[in-house]
Amino acid sequence: MNRTPRTVLSLLLTTVLPLLSAETGWPEATAPTIKAGSFDELVINGRAVEVFQHGVRPEWGYKQPQQDTFIVVHPKTPRKNAPLYVVLHSAGHDVVSCLKCTRTVGNHDIYRSPDDHYALYLDCRANKGDWWWGGMHVGDAGLTQRNSGSETSPAEKRVMDTIKWVMAKYATDPNRVYLSGNSMGGSGTLGIGLRHGDVFAAIKANVPAGVEHASHRMGFPPQFIPATLKLPDPPVAVDYSAQNDSWSNGHDRFVKAMNDRKYALYFYWGPFGHANNHAAIEKVNDLINTFDWLSVKKNEAYPVFANASSNGKLPWPDDVKGKTTGQINAFFRWKNLTDAKGRLEMSLFLATPATVKTAFDIPKEASADVSLRRIQNTRFAPGQAFKWTFGSAHGEGKADASGLVTIPGLKITSEPTTLLVSQ
Repeated sequence: MNRTPRTVLSLLLTTVLPLLSAETGWPEATAPTIKAGSFDELVINGRAVEVFQHGVRPEWGYKQPQQDTFIVVHPKTPRKNAPLYVVLHSAGHDVVSCLKCTRTVGNHDIYRSPDDHYALYLDCRANKGDWWWGGMHVGDAGLTQRNSGSETSPAEKRVMDTIKWVMAKYATDPNRVYLSGNSMGGSGTLGIGLRHGDVFAAIKANVPAGVEHASHRMGFPPQFIPATLKLPDPPVAVDYSAQNDSWSNGHDRFVKAMNDRKYALYFYWGPFGHANNHAAIEKVNDLINTFDWLSVKKNEAYPVFANASSNGKLPWPDDVKGKTTGQINAFFRWKNLTDAKGRLEMSLFLATPATVKTAFDIPKEASADVSLRRIQNTRFAPGQAFKWTFGSAHGEGKADASGLVTIPGLKITSEPTTLLVSQ
């Protein structure tokens, strides 16, 4: 039976509003409620849409009242324990115009969520100064002092509480929550996402408008993280940026900091400007969608590849007018085998021309320092000894001051090889 949008809204109000009264977190008067008549259709790409409006929680720290909107898009086919795809829009959009982009392939493709996921679209345009990039780019120098440092901003607190509210309300898979964004939203994706590895499995940033937000939130040099603050293992991060886009300046520092901290990064570049159309970007660098970031799970260990021999030479800061294309860590893959107490087994290998179609030459062998994060069943104390084998290679090592295990200089090929680490 076909239903009009008004009929669908009535059904949503009937089924959702009784649940809202039982929700906790926001004060009752400002808790998320269905916003009637706020979207011209209640179906998008064949998927049901709910539009919510809410006030603030005092602990977010806003200096004045806020009234924000967020939108939830349901999986096309109802399913239990669905993943959650979270979107942060660019400075040129609000939450409604962001969602409308998803009706057209090629229009800010990063906004379009998989049909079998729930999707959450957040807004930061309704309230002046509530940008989620932190205002740390040189183009926003006037906001630098106000938004610098490692402290969590009100906008970030709102974003994270809204995500957790949606996760609980729709019983989404807690191990498959993904954060994405374009431009300002890409900067927010890095700045907010990297700090919340306890929530996000992986994050993906399309031409992020500045890396300063992430650098401050993560304490990258010349900033630092207070010794009393322990960060969770960050999500696996994907970033694609263009050297001929001035918003990308500083990526040399960002890539180095990610490498030195042993944080997982898949990074792609080329002279594609501040683009958002994946087909157009892929004509310049066809690697941007070759890593399956939506298969990463928060409750599974993952490897970090650092100092890889297969990495390209970054065009920042000296060759931003050049036409080079390149990648960092683009060809490394893994598969978890065993994660038991005192023992972790993981298969490491390189992509091949059969699995990745690209104009780049895929190496047959690459060396990298491999660190292991999000190990589920074994904790290594700072300085604790461990043993490892990788094919015919073997050795011993000690966890670093944070308990991180790293095996230097592993030679990885297209042939899957098991890395075994034991206490």
